[in-house]
Amino acid sequence: MSVLTLVRHGQASLFAANYDQLSPVGEQQGRALGAYWAEQAIAIDAVYCGPRVRHRRSAELAGASYQAAGRNWPEPVVLDELDELDLDGLANSLAPTLADRDPEFAQLTQEFLRCTADEDRQRCFQRMFETVLRHWQSAESLEGEVETWPAFRARVAGVLRRMQQAAGRSSRTVAFTSGGVIGSTLQHVLGVSDQMMLDLSWRLRNSSLTDFVFTPERLTLDAFNMIPHLTEPELLTYR
Repeated sequence: MSVLTLVRHGQASLFAANYDQLSPVGEQQGRALGAYWAEQAIAIDAVYCGPRVRHRRSAELAGASYQAAGRNWPEPVVLDELDELDLDGLANSLAPTLADRDPEFAQLTQEFLRCTADEDRQRCFQRMFETVLRHWQSAESLEGEVETWPAFRARVAGVLRRMQQAAGRSSRTVAFTSGGVIGSTLQHVLGVSDQMMLDLSWRLRNSSLTDFVFTPERLTLDAFNMIPHLTEPELLTYR
């Protein structure tokens, strides 16, 4: 059987003016991944990545370390369908609407804006973001151009089929993407609830590996959220 490895991108720059770039830690995580694959003599037959800078840069760094060890790194193919869920749309359209309708969510938003310490900001952001995503999953309709929950799930299912059908027999495919896509893939494979999909997504570490074995018609989870390449404590991050 063939193997599909979904890689969550390295740590991005949360709360920076431009989130969509790897932090210094994220850069180290990407290099460490490529070095690990090379050390383990893992042959990689196809590489895909989402369109975001954090996806493409993670693939670039892993590939550079892999190639530095004398191994062949396939040219990454960018697939828009591997993009994360519509974070900008949710933040700009859904969150303000929800704040107008839900006093508790409005309070969460104000608490986040008042936070100054990074740890407090991350905790407030997590609570706020979880509420937005639960509302997004259950919304029957959305204003503006926000991608709906059913459309997101269909997009992920479609790109999985595309990668499965393009792979050769007994091959290894690697795809660099985001937590939402990996969580949706787990839901697609395991048949878990919407809430469990979110719970699994929150546990995904930066630069983690989730493996599936597959044929053109079948996809089965083999390993979840692995980080064998992150041996230094400072490289273990979630956000």
